[in-house]
Amino acid sequence: MLGFSNNNVSTPLALDMERIVDEYSTALLRVAFLYLKDLQLAEDAVQDTFLKVYRHYGQFQQDSNERTWVMRICINVCKDYLRCAWKKHVVPFDVLPDVPDEGFKIPAEDKILVKEVMQLKPCYKEVLLLYYYQDFKISEIAQILQIPQSTVSVRLKRAREQLKKRIEGWDFD
Repeated sequence: MLGFSNNNVSTPLALDMERIVDEYSTALLRVAFLYLKDLQLAEDAVQDTFLKVYRHYGQFQQDSNERTWVMRICINVCKDYLRCAWKKHVVPFDVLPDVPDEGFKIPAEDKILVKEVMQLKPCYKEVLLLYYYQDFKISEIAQILQIPQSTVSVRLKRAREQLKKRIEGWDFD
């Protein structure tokens, strides 16, 4: 865990950061992993997210939800990782590696579904992940992605349609 207190003196910001880390770390790691498809890179992205939250906590405007604000930072960090020069020189895997069970506890049939979700275009994938895996409302997703709510709704509808075509005929019992 990140140490935010100095000389064992707890400041209000340190207490808030400890709460934020405890409250959001698992959800952020899931989203980062699904974006980056690499557990170590996802862990780095989560650390960078918490550092940005710490540095910019004073700029957080209470007009939005804290959870939405933190998630938007994480997604932007992941997008930055995907844009960096190092990532462009790495040969991507054709198949998503197995979703790690540690801390995720995803049933086998859901792992297959996650792999199918990961095959979608990024704009569809991100709305599905935020809506179904992180339980954000459409209005919150619109804030996170900084797009209109109607765009989020359309992307969700199209993503569902594409997934439905991909998984037709599957039998999950």
